[in-house]
Amino acid sequence: MKNFTLTQPADAGAATTAAAQPGTSFIAGGTTVIDLWKLGAYEFENLIDLQGLKLQGIQASSGALHLGALETMNAVGENADVVKQFPVVSQSLLLAASPQIRNMGTMGGNLLQRPRSITYRNPDSKRHDGESRFDAIFGITPFSRAPHPSDLAVALTALDASLRVQNSAGAERVVKLSDFYKLPGADLRFDTLAPGDLITAVEAQVPFAHRSAYIKIRDRASYQFAVVSAAAILDVDSGTIREARLAAGGVGTIPWRLPNIEAALKGKPATQQGYEEALAGIGEGAVAHDFNKFKVPMLRQTALRALLAAGAIA
Repeated sequence: MKNFTLTQPADAGAATTAAAQPGTSFIAGGTTVIDLWKLGAYEFENLIDLQGLKLQGIQASSGALHLGALETMNAVGENADVVKQFPVVSQSLLLAASPQIRNMGTMGGNLLQRPRSITYRNPDSKRHDGESRFDAIFGITPFSRAPHPSDLAVALTALDASLRVQNSAGAERVVKLSDFYKLPGADLRFDTLAPGDLITAVEAQVPFAHRSAYIKIRDRASYQFAVVSAAAILDVDSGTIREARLAAGGVGTIPWRLPNIEAALKGKPATQQGYEEALAGIGEGAVAHDFNKFKVPMLRQTALRALLAAGAIA
């Protein structure tokens, strides 16, 4: 492990300016960066501590969500307004990691996690993952089939959320989460951030987000990534689905939106039979092998549970 310097900037502008320099990286909660540094998979000469920046704030009113990038997972997940207005976000956070990590991990850091695979987390570029039961079934490329690890990102994908990003020149832009993540390429980057870019906030606007749920299937009840997960959001009028949002985790190399199922749900009765009919084609386009082919029927059942939970909310 190499030595590094630690810088504590006074504001976001100073942080992004410093981060544009080669060999520089941000640290917030430190639950991912330090792990990668210890593995030798992540090197930097200067680490920029973001904890002193004013990037907090939780606002969850009817249909509108704004989260400061430095808010912790527990603070957001346990917030009464988030629990009521955006249950899919609260549930995705409180089902993740462990209480200790949730007290440290931040919104921005959570979204920037690397997949837990040799390809992403080992400094030896010649080592690659073999076939595994954890492999994704969507978004696979020749460079990786490791699933994206963030539960929060799945919930935010269903919400069609956006990120506020400040660059090294101090300019701010708004990036849809659907444009933020990209399929694995030769550089193994799964996001579109440039050097010096800093996520400052997470935002979403969904009037019917109170009727939402996140279901996570995992090997044990705590400190475990999803084998399969589903985030569902429903707009129901007189027992009929007017609009649906559905995204999945554990099955895609990025958080995976399911627009074909959303379209199939529209106009269906908000009943188990209606959900099951719409979910019939959920495995279309999946690329599976003997170890992970169980994920197709598991995804169907997990999505069904999420829809039933969301549909049961008045």
